[in-house]
Amino acid sequence: MVTAKIPFLDPAKVADSGQAFRIKVIDDSHTELVAFGRYLQIAQISKDEFAFSCDEQDFENIWKPYLDLDRDYGRIVKSIDKNDEYLLSAAKFGKGIRILKQDIFETVISYIISQRRSIPSITTSVERISKLCGKKIKAPKLSEPFTNPLEKEYYAFPTPSELNALPFQELENTGVGYRAPYIARAAEEFATGKMTPEGLSALSDEDLYKALMSMFGVGTKVANCVMLFAFARTGRFPVDVWIQRIEDKYYNGHFDCTPYPETAGIMQQFMFYYERRKPQD
Repeated sequence: MVTAKIPFLDPAKVADSGQAFRIKVIDDSHTELVAFGRYLQIAQISKDEFAFSCDEQDFENIWKPYLDLDRDYGRIVKSIDKNDEYLLSAAKFGKGIRILKQDIFETVISYIISQRRSIPSITTSVERISKLCGKKIKAPKLSEPFTNPLEKEYYAFPTPSELNALPFQELENTGVGYRAPYIARAAEEFATGKMTPEGLSALSDEDLYKALMSMFGVGTKVANCVMLFAFARTGRFPVDVWIQRIEDKYYNGHFDCTPYPETAGIMQQFMFYYERRKPQD
């Protein structure tokens, strides 16, 4: 177990922010997730103090980068234009949301699946794919301050080779619909080494965007989401129906990212979460 004082973290809000599909709220003080072939539970011990069900090495090497814990989100919020009432309200409402740095292959597949779908239906397909060809993860036995995991067993998201070996008909049966050929092609490209996480990570923003857009079935929104949520390119600003609605209603059709060259994606998450969860007038 590792404990840490983190002034700008709310795991429940992160779980509900729509950026990852395998993170779940257990109760008011516990959240669980599966990523990088591991199970993690986060327990809130007191205000801004959290316990993580992992050892120090995994916390430093995996979960700190995953949860973006080295970034000063308080400073980012202070950088918001004081005349932008909507964004100021969104940042206040979304305090505790951090941009997750997820597994690259899993994020590519998850966001290909996400096209024109609700978050619950995306989650269902991702879980089905993991159960079909991912490695089994036995739920750990945890003691205080943790609680019982929601399930007895979990499944890692498959590697490119594992997903590439899945028969196409079984992939179709996971409910991914017309996206099945896109998923199959992406799995093949990663499994054969045409696309590699290391190679993609080394690219500039412009070249990374071009590489992702070259993939079968990947469009502007998916490419920007993958850049933001897997590569930590936090200057990207994905536009979906929610963000477009916000832009039309509050920003005369376009949100100007110019003041936030390195943090526009963080602002996007505040806005996305706020618009979906704020109290209705």
